[in-house]
Amino acid sequence: MAAAAPSLKPEPDATVDPWARVENLPCQFTIDVPVSGFTVGDLVRLTRGKIVSTSWTVGQDVPLRINDELIAWSEFEVVQNHLAVRLTELA
Repeated sequence: MAAAAPSLKPEPDATVDPWARVENLPCQFTIDVPVSGFTVGDLVRLTRGKIVSTSWTVGQDVPLRINDELIAWSEFEVVQNHLAVRLTELA
């Protein structure tokens, strides 16, 4: 009976972070907020500090995407003087 060939696949090392090789890759982070009736004219008139009314309501989850792929649902909240996003559910 022949001896079994050694496995070419290395054993996983529990001390190595599996994300370490890819964690510095850039990605596009997008949060979709619906804006009804927004026109090209509205876009042209956008200026710093301009407030845009949205169809989003408080308590309604908004989609969070990475590279156009839905990964989670989120909600907005204010943290100190910043608008923040809290994950509520993974997609």
